[in-house]
Amino acid sequence: MWPNIQYYCPCFSTSSIQSPPPPILASSSASFHSLHNLYFCEECDAIRCNRCVSVEVSGYYCPNCLFEVPSASVRAEKNRCARNCFSCPICRATLTVVASDPPDDGSGRPVAPLNNVGEAPYFLYCNYCRWDSSEVGITFEKPTGLAAQLQKYEDSAPDSLEFERLKEHFEPFLRTSALPSSSHLPALTPHHLHTSSVTAAASAALARDISGVGKYNPLVRSRSGRDRTANKDEMPEYKSRVEVGLFGQLGGGGDDVDVELLRRTETAGEIAKLEQRWGNSWISSLRTSELRPLRIPLHSKVSKRCPACRHILIKPEQKAQSVRYKIKLAAANYLPALTVAFPQLQAAKRVVGKSQSSGADPKNASVMVAGMTNNAFQLALTNPLYDPIQVRLSPQRVTDGRGFQVSLPLAPFSIGAFAEAWEYDDDEDMFGVDDDELGLDGGRGTREKDSRGRAKTVGVLEKRANVTVVGGEVNVHRTYRGEVKFNMLVSYTYRSDDPLPSEDGAGTPSRTVAKTPEVKTFSFYTVVDLGPVVSRDDKGDFETS
Repeated sequence: MWPNIQYYCPCFSTSSIQSPPPPILASSSASFHSLHNLYFCEECDAIRCNRCVSVEVSGYYCPNCLFEVPSASVRAEKNRCARNCFSCPICRATLTVVASDPPDDGSGRPVAPLNNVGEAPYFLYCNYCRWDSSEVGITFEKPTGLAAQLQKYEDSAPDSLEFERLKEHFEPFLRTSALPSSSHLPALTPHHLHTSSVTAAASAALARDISGVGKYNPLVRSRSGRDRTANKDEMPEYKSRVEVGLFGQLGGGGDDVDVELLRRTETAGEIAKLEQRWGNSWISSLRTSELRPLRIPLHSKVSKRCPACRHILIKPEQKAQSVRYKIKLAAANYLPALTVAFPQLQAAKRVVGKSQSSGADPKNASVMVAGMTNNAFQLALTNPLYDPIQVRLSPQRVTDGRGFQVSLPLAPFSIGAFAEAWEYDDDEDMFGVDDDELGLDGGRGTREKDSRGRAKTVGVLEKRANVTVVGGEVNVHRTYRGEVKFNMLVSYTYRSDDPLPSEDGAGTPSRTVAKTPEVKTFSFYTVVDLGPVVSRDDKGDFETS
């Protein structure tokens, strides 16, 4: 929704300048992100997004029982929880284990007891939709270790049998490909030493001969003919357990049985929905009565690294019960937060009930009008650092023929340091102080006046705490129709108030000499979207609608 501001990540840029693409291009949306979705690398002093960071799995856990699963057991358990965690095939709620003789509440339907006291057999029961596993013939001899008892049903499934057959087929080839051969392979670099057997097998499979395509190997060029003969048909052809023409026998191939089932269907509830059959990796039956409970899939906690320096950007706590992070370098903690708004909309929000009494939408005032030279907007910049910063805004010049011009304060302005509300001494610190360097009255509610005595709309409008509000204008040509979007370069400079001690006299507080505070500068691009442009006539129709 407009108006809004998004931040630019230069990961898609191939040039050294790393300037953002024109915002009018549809493909440019992939390069701009919200501030809360970005990260900041302290080593590279660069913005990172989810598209360019490297993701590593830190651990696996079950979202239901919060049991941490070792990485070695994830593949063996097929990325499912190996405990008593099952989801209902009808409503996807968590199933509970009940005995075969639950108490009756008078409605004729079984009710789950408070504990698992009862006689075998046990079954899974859904407290939401009243489904139980006894309807599909699945019962258990004991209330613990249900995943192991249900293993016999999963092992006999067509998808499990086919997957085991695939592993048996590729296992000899993977074992052979993983063996090192020093006779014709080059010396292994540190990158190749970390190559897994699966990667080596995939590389070897891609290097196989293709009929009609010549093979080039500079290391054994003279023996290319002999190698081609030796590697030919190295892996035998794989044959599936079930032929393609026999898929209809599994109950989901659209054969005459399914057609007859649809003819005899009386209610839509008898046919399983697509989302109910989506979790099955093989063609399943269309009948709702034949759906089976599913083990809850595992979730993972991931760490994110900078793609350039491999510095850790995000590292969560290892425990599944914890939602904290050991390392969290979010861009919101390093870059000033920018928000854009229209002064007319802000004024309408201050007056309680004004828009409701008039029956007009306050958003109607937040539209760029063609032919006007004073389409005003406001930018609020919030400083997240504990040091005051100097900010300079540089809107990018429009050179692609768009009919509007943007006016913003080009002189640098200051933003106060971040502090908690109770850390301010008085109201003057909370709501703004005078800025002698820029010659601006930073008091609360003060505005600069032009020669005619009117309040200025371009410049620093308000300062309070760590927030500075600046105003700008857009001059839209009377024939222009489209959206007002432009790139803006934001540069900020700050000086750290915590100087590091020098190397002379280290370890002796009396001899410690403080260094001069370091001045740092960082720049980043943003895109400002002020919404569509309408004509004066359309503006009136828009307000009365």
